[in-house]
Amino acid sequence: MTSDGRSLRGDATRVLVLDTALEMFAEHGYRATSVRDIAARCGMTHPGLLYHFPSKAALLMAALQRRDDVDCVDGEVRELGFNRLDARAVLRHLITSAKNNAGKRGLVELFANLSVEATAPDHPAHDYFVERYATLRATVTRSLTDLGREGALRPGVVPGIAAAQVIAVMDGLQVQWLLDPQGIDMAAALEGLVNGMLIEPL
Repeated sequence: MTSDGRSLRGDATRVLVLDTALEMFAEHGYRATSVRDIAARCGMTHPGLLYHFPSKAALLMAALQRRDDVDCVDGEVRELGFNRLDARAVLRHLITSAKNNAGKRGLVELFANLSVEATAPDHPAHDYFVERYATLRATVTRSLTDLGREGALRPGVVPGIAAAQVIAVMDGLQVQWLLDPQGIDMAAALEGLVNGMLIEPL
């Protein structure tokens, strides 16, 4: 087999392992999922999986990156980066993401479970989630601040506080949707909140 063939086979194996890890971390949480369990579901040996990911923590971080890559479906976001979009595009992307998440139950479960587990300082994903929330808050705050300068915010909307509220609603809607997927429209609820902050709707 050529080196290209080995590389393609290795890439396919990594994708299989990461997708399986995403499923199992979503189902059982990080702490309750073992590398041996993931290897078994992949049809691999434990040493075979460790060849690609030397530790459970490394596998988790690669799986989270995989989640981010899969979650980034908008061409504009891929090209520019979420934190570089203009003010209204940031808010529209949040709503689009909420809509897309309705077709990604496993990923939503993963995020919901891990974000709670990772509040523990010794969790391997703790820093990842701290940085993720800080970056998201900063980007939404910047977006709302820019809209405020344009005179597009309703009176009383404070960008930093409103950004934290938007993120809290996003997370809360995901939990409600996991419990009642037929009764909760995450995108519509988030869009209603955001438009309530704006003089002119998105």
